Amino acid sequence: MNEGGKPRSWPTRAEQRLRLGARVAWLTALAVPHIALHFAWRLAGRPSPWPRAFLRAAARACGVHVTIVGAPLTRDVFFVANHLSWVDIPILGGAVETVFVAQDKIEDWPLIGWLATLNDTVFVSRTDRAGVAGQIALVRDAIADARPVTLFPEGTTTDGRSLLPFKPSLFAALDPPPRPLMIQPVVLAFDDAGSSLAWIGVEGGGDNAFRVLSRRGTFHVTVHFLRPFDPAPLDRKGIAAEARRRIAEGLSRVNGTPCR
Repeated sequence: MNEGGKPRSWPTRAEQRLRLGARVAWLTALAVPHIALHFAWRLAGRPSPWPRAFLRAAARACGVHVTIVGAPLTRDVFFVANHLSWVDIPILGGAVETVFVAQDKIEDWPLIGWLATLNDTVFVSRTDRAGVAGQIALVRDAIADARPVTLFPEGTTTDGRSLLPFKPSLFAALDPPPRPLMIQPVVLAFDDAGSSLAWIGVEGGGDNAFRVLSRRGTFHVTVHFLRPFDPAPLDRKGIAAEARRRIAEGLSRVNGTPCR
């Protein structure tokens, strides 16, 4: 029933599907020209700005309003961030030029996996412990390519109020760094509406995408770029610990409650 006591004209599920269809159409309309321009820049041998432009527009299409706090480094940087949802990628990728380290399952997602490859995403497995050395080599290659790289070291998503232990294995790619760079911790702070969309528990990726893309209205995310630090004096465990400490402190300030 609506406020006037009359039945709603659309069942809730129908409304959700309508919003989902509108947002998918919007994303598709964005993807086509951005992909064409990306290939044109690549064929001309020029660095392509279009993956970042697409991700920034895709975040808006998903209903996200992004505010940036702090000064992101633009070169010689390795970003480390907390992780709530797949939508973190368009949020952060639209804010800065970066290559992402992502779980290999994303590579198999229809369309999304292909788009991720266009941005030179480094795909790694959470479960293939025998292949860690090869995954570290892939991350080192991405770092050596001189583009910024982003890692979500919790290895999974949270509710944005807590922080899981950081997995130190992939930080071995920075022990020592293949070239001089700084690590810049990043805090993704969602408002209450955004936090309710966090991809946690047993929810499937498709179900989470449906919730994000079919919700009414918008939500707000503040991207806090924290003070960078030099990883060179630290080993992989030290790098993970220092990055986590800074992000935990940042989350504590943002949320007003201690985050350990």
